[in-house]
Amino acid sequence: MSCNKKPLLFGNKVVVILVFLLCLVHSSESLRPLFACNPANGLTRTLRFCRVNVPIHVRVQDLIGRLTLQEKIRLLVNNAAAVPRLGIGGYEWWSEALHGVSDIGPGAKFGGAFPGATSFPQVITTAASFNQSLWEEIGRVVSDEARAMYNGGVAGLTYWSPNVNILRDPRWGRGQETPGEDPIVAGKYAASYVRGLQGNGAGNRLKVAACCKHYTAYDLDNWNGVDRFHFNAKVSKQDLEDTYNVPFKSCVYEGKVASVMCSYNQVNGKPTCADENLLKNTIRGQWRLNGYIVSDCDSVDVFFNQQHYTTTPEEAAAASIKAGLDLDCGPFLAIFTEGAVKKGLLTEYDVNLALANTITVQMRLGMFDGNLGPYANLGPRDVCTLAHRHLALEAAHQGIVLLKNSGRSLPLSPRRHRTVAVIGPNSDVTETMIGNYAGKACTYTTPLQGISRYARTLHQAGCAGVACRGNQGFGAAEAAAREADATVLVMGLDQSIEAETRDRTGLLLPGYQQELITRVAQASKGPVILVLMSGGPIDVSFAKNNPRVSAIIWAGYPGQAGGAAIANIIFGAVNPGGKLPMTWYPQDYVAKVPMTIMAMRAYGNYPGRTYRFYKGPVVFPFGFGLSYTTFTHSLAQSPLAQLSVSSYKLNSAIFNSSSNSIKVSHTNCGTLPKMPLHVEVSNTGEFDGTHTVFVFAEPPKNGIKGLGLNKQLIAFEKVHVTAGAKRTVQVDVDACKHLGVVDEYGRRRIPMGEHKLHIGDIKHTILVQPQL
Repeated sequence: MSCNKKPLLFGNKVVVILVFLLCLVHSSESLRPLFACNPANGLTRTLRFCRVNVPIHVRVQDLIGRLTLQEKIRLLVNNAAAVPRLGIGGYEWWSEALHGVSDIGPGAKFGGAFPGATSFPQVITTAASFNQSLWEEIGRVVSDEARAMYNGGVAGLTYWSPNVNILRDPRWGRGQETPGEDPIVAGKYAASYVRGLQGNGAGNRLKVAACCKHYTAYDLDNWNGVDRFHFNAKVSKQDLEDTYNVPFKSCVYEGKVASVMCSYNQVNGKPTCADENLLKNTIRGQWRLNGYIVSDCDSVDVFFNQQHYTTTPEEAAAASIKAGLDLDCGPFLAIFTEGAVKKGLLTEYDVNLALANTITVQMRLGMFDGNLGPYANLGPRDVCTLAHRHLALEAAHQGIVLLKNSGRSLPLSPRRHRTVAVIGPNSDVTETMIGNYAGKACTYTTPLQGISRYARTLHQAGCAGVACRGNQGFGAAEAAAREADATVLVMGLDQSIEAETRDRTGLLLPGYQQELITRVAQASKGPVILVLMSGGPIDVSFAKNNPRVSAIIWAGYPGQAGGAAIANIIFGAVNPGGKLPMTWYPQDYVAKVPMTIMAMRAYGNYPGRTYRFYKGPVVFPFGFGLSYTTFTHSLAQSPLAQLSVSSYKLNSAIFNSSSNSIKVSHTNCGTLPKMPLHVEVSNTGEFDGTHTVFVFAEPPKNGIKGLGLNKQLIAFEKVHVTAGAKRTVQVDVDACKHLGVVDEYGRRRIPMGEHKLHIGDIKHTILVQPQL
């Protein structure tokens, strides 16, 4: 999301639109009506679109039928204009709630009765919990606070979150906003968080309206002279189907999201916001979106003025609406749509279709029901509650990942480690912990404050910020480490290094951070714990291989309670259970892989991307994470070892003998038996702990051209097991959903042959054969 500050350009002339925009913009700080159709308003009491007992689709058509073309057009943009004669106030569609209500968009403001909102860990950190119920609960809490702020007149009900793009490249500045590199995980996160935000209201009602973004193949902001406004992502049908579109399909299918946002970039030469196949045919046609499609901010302006996709602005307006765009974040459609209609490029009926999608969502939110609804009682007392703050702490506990623990150096003991040196540029930070697209946190606990609850602390920043451009503070840091019983170095990145519009060029720690860590580790008389804050992965091979660095913890951006969570894990009050949602590559990986190459699969000297396709060394693999206890897996029952797959009609079009596979679309999926896996998880250590059971599928090496798949995650389950106990987790394997792969034409097929399921160090083989 970005709002360009440049004036709109037409040819070489600046279009003077300030007066027009001032007419559209309404002050979000003024007292606005919370709802249309106020029963006390005689003007609207008798209007059919205000009657709550009338079906929503009838109400929508009644309202649209009362609007003039000019009124309709002014509703096509994020700062939708008021229609006073119908009792409808202006509305700001743009609000954000990536990991808590945010004031990044103009739709929400903090102050007065709402000084802040609960700021949960950044999404990449929460994803590391691999806990779907946690993801949904965070969404529920965020929507409680959003509704409370809406009732207080300081927020909207349409939130352009979550970001479910794939973390394809470790340098991407916005990787922190995503659930990581695996499309199944991203899809499960999307559906869970959206369900939490939107609620389970009866009759298709919404608590708030979520939005999955940025569709599609968007994962480059500004790298090596290439920016997102000019980037043409060249994507194969295979990668689009089995990687880039997977989270969005899950978001619509499973999450029932109310909105999808198209992205700035082009895909195969077409702007996504003007691509009828991507929008109208796929999102709304195949996936059956029940909601609206919105542009990323100024995307229509971008594809006209910067990508030069159309000759005139009216053609750009027409292209986007006819492709399926319903709402423009930005003023472009408000300015040029009427001209497009007058020139015959667009009809008023096309405008009506777009409005029907946006107004339907508003009515599902209850915005035309008067002051009614189950959420009307939420207010300031429901924001930053003790329960919400505790959930933010628990989310940080679950997302933090232990990467190294030599000689069981952790947990520290408050009795033996009474003095702790706390060193590093991130050791006493606040806003760094909440990452980007954050709001105003309720409160903060920094790492220094958290550790101070357990021990006396000696604090030295070591560097002036994460850029760490000098070593002037290293001597004082070394002196503190020599004096202390243990040393905690809190290092890493922040938004000055990785952010929207800011991709990294490498994977090493910035500046002199590596030297600071090495010198302090050498000086320390006690164990040295390295804590890393970052969204993207960092090559810390030097620390992994340094015996003086006893432990490494990745905290991501752990939210408002991050410092407390870090301290609780270091001192053993909480046993870490997070797992990495992305691969940590060595620095030399990025020298081989331009960010502009979208291909997932390895070929020639190109090593591929993510654990699914990359064939090379790693610093830490996807799914890695240690615990203070140990877990073992076993299969509690003998699972199915052979499966016969039948199709509607076995012929060459369906069963491809050269690839030895059957199209999923022609398979009798409903008749195939479920294949339950009963995985027994034993806690063989001394600590209670949580464990994530990952089930990966490795397809047979048969003739499907260009498959190149190492393995793919098909299921994951979080389980808590007390010390010495066992828990059984059941995972149902579905041949069509889990054993299918995508061929070079973007078609899903079930390969015949031996499929290997990986569960920890267990491998189970299922022989799949065609039923002749």
